[in-house]
Amino acid sequence: MIQTTIGIEGMACEMCEAHINDVIRKTFSVKSAKADRRKKQCVVVSEEPLDESLLAKAISDTGYALTSIAAEPYKKKGFLGLF
Repeated sequence: MIQTTIGIEGMACEMCEAHINDVIRKTFSVKSAKADRRKKQCVVVSEEPLDESLLAKAISDTGYALTSIAAEPYKKKGFLGLF
């Protein structure tokens, strides 16, 4: 599993977060997508690495600005995310 953290500028509200989550889920086969306007990012968990050029196009087509992409192996946390 891969965790991809995507930097995104332009999200201003919960609807913006939902819009980003929907676009990512429709474009890629992902386990989860969680956008956060305050952190200016979306964290995506997927089985396979995301195609960065397709990701950049999907984000820019929504009107938001992609600022960064960082992928790393997903580390599942234990009970309640405490360990």
